[in-house]
Amino acid sequence: MSHRQLECLLKPGDILFTSIPNFLYRRVAQATGSLASHVGIAFHDLDAGWLVAESAVPMVKYTPLADFVSRSDKGWLVVRRLRGGLSPDQVNALRKACDARMGKLYHLGFRYLSSRQFCSKLVYDAYLVAAGVEIGTLESFQALLKRQPETSLGFWRLWFLGRIPWTRLTITPASQLTSDKLETIWPPCPQQFQHIG
Repeated sequence: MSHRQLECLLKPGDILFTSIPNFLYRRVAQATGSLASHVGIAFHDLDAGWLVAESAVPMVKYTPLADFVSRSDKGWLVVRRLRGGLSPDQVNALRKACDARMGKLYHLGFRYLSSRQFCSKLVYDAYLVAAGVEIGTLESFQALLKRQPETSLGFWRLWFLGRIPWTRLTITPASQLTSDKLETIWPPCPQQFQHIG
């Protein structure tokens, strides 16, 4: 799909999933069993064009759509939209919720109950505030890693300085990718995107 085709497809508030080819994001993908390792929310700006609100190291920011998509491995992209769509008031509230989080630092420990942000937390919180909808599922690291027994716990022990916080609540792009609150806009064959083969 060309950049122009993507722009024609999008509506404000659409959720974009990508697969980032760096070490940490690949480990996130492995731990969740999904190609989706990053997520953001699309908005149209009269001056700047299409932007994506994202929480990435080091902080929450707006990124031009083309730049956001270009970081994904081999152009992998999924676009999902709230079932029934968003009202104009909800779109405005969603934008305000993202605006309020701009500049907040990234949480490298993926702790949901923190003032810091990470990509899927930004999406979850913004939609909860703006539309009263939970996109994805809050779960503990124990529940998350139990579903993927082949995940290397050694990496996560190192990442968490020797001790995995098993009871810590988090939220993942994978749980948002498969949320039944959303419908898939792209690709046309959604069974292709759900799990790592």
